[in-house]
Amino acid sequence: MKHVFIVNPAAGKQDATKFVKLAVCNLDVDYEIYRTKCPGDATEYVKLLAETGEQYRVYACGGDGTFNEVASGAVGMDNISVSVFPFGSGNDYIKYYGAVDDFKDLDSLITGVDTKVDIMKVNGKYAINFVHFGFDSACLQTMMKVRRHKIIGGNNAYTTGVVTALVNGMKHNCSVTVDGNKLGFDKMLLCTIGNGKYVGGKYKCAPLSDNADGLMEICHVNPVSRIKFLTLISAYENGTHLSDKRFEKYVNYTRGTVVDVESTDGKEMHFSIDGELNFAKSFRVEIMKQAVNFVVPRKLYEKLQNKERTEALVD
Repeated sequence: MKHVFIVNPAAGKQDATKFVKLAVCNLDVDYEIYRTKCPGDATEYVKLLAETGEQYRVYACGGDGTFNEVASGAVGMDNISVSVFPFGSGNDYIKYYGAVDDFKDLDSLITGVDTKVDIMKVNGKYAINFVHFGFDSACLQTMMKVRRHKIIGGNNAYTTGVVTALVNGMKHNCSVTVDGNKLGFDKMLLCTIGNGKYVGGKYKCAPLSDNADGLMEICHVNPVSRIKFLTLISAYENGTHLSDKRFEKYVNYTRGTVVDVESTDGKEMHFSIDGELNFAKSFRVEIMKQAVNFVVPRKLYEKLQNKERTEALVD
């Protein structure tokens, strides 16, 4: 089996190529480093690897956008396993499993365990972590501008986006239908459709998510005042919004397999696919159950297994 490290030089605060080279140079495995040349290049390269029929483990050396491209090329490919050697500013998807640092243990990563995970199909594209729109995508527009800024970028980029969106991103005109059932109203603050747990670096918007159960987590939030928003944002960040009674009249939370979103004012909406901005008057999100092989670092996998056994004994 060959190990392929795909580096996105545009991810994170700086080009990670030299750091990846230093990290892998002493590995006692067959490996190569591939540096992407343009958007979409990682997807096409993974597809080429899959066509050989040989077994590959492919590591996205970047953030969620880089991993999205790598995972998109591996959909339905049994000979390709994918994971993350994190260098991005967010790395939200792998926080589903625990700390990002667990994926920086390269020895544990290359000896990791293959698991089957879901992926979402969005108007012909794929999302491994989240599709979100409304307030969050308004935040993203700002994040893209400041992400490499020393103070307001990096891990603080989402907070910078929140401050900006408080001015111009509080109401959005669209309808959301989950498996044929309309959710909420035709105006909303935000909506997230998730396979993971985190967005924006630290916001635990889908705390109940299971990334291999064949269901998406949909969190739809009705419009609120700016003052009310500021009183609720910490609970949304901590992932306690589903049990907090203050959210009862604002949050519509459900699970489903097909989500249809449509603009109600005839204008294009901006929506995010794993951090990439897209525009459309309507779009559909569908779950593809256990369509990707994801590698969990061995030490982390064993720790999670032990935790599950302990919880089962307690129950």
